[in-house]
Amino acid sequence: MDKKKVEVYTDGACSGNPGPGGYGVILRWNGHEKEISGGEANTTNNRMELMGVISALEALKESCIVDLYTDSKYVVDAVNLGWAKRWKAAGWKKNKTEAAKNPDLWERVLNLIAYHEVRFIWVKGHAQNAFNNRCDALAVAQSKKYR
Repeated sequence: MDKKKVEVYTDGACSGNPGPGGYGVILRWNGHEKEISGGEANTTNNRMELMGVISALEALKESCIVDLYTDSKYVVDAVNLGWAKRWKAAGWKKNKTEAAKNPDLWERVLNLIAYHEVRFIWVKGHAQNAFNNRCDALAVAQSKKYR
């Protein structure tokens, strides 16, 4: 059976860094759309970007082919350039002296992208992409719940 092809948009937001934050997700498949959002009282923007990715991929009930769009260079580069896998292989170190940030979330992302076929695609934030803008609005709304 062919794997389902799913389009995913994610965004994270944080008021202060750290501070109250949120994430927003849109899943699109076969003419259907689903929105997911959540947040935390004390977090960082990068953690919320990662939670958007995790929430999206965990929502998929079977292994899928995923085009994941995000405006987070942190997320896109860490996956596409192999940084996250290297950090894990080095015991969650960026180099000899500096620990990698968010290893708990990166561990989850790496497990999910080993299960799904995910292509990470960077989009310019706060621009013309209606889905990215909607994810941003969801993320900001969530962050406001914790102020």
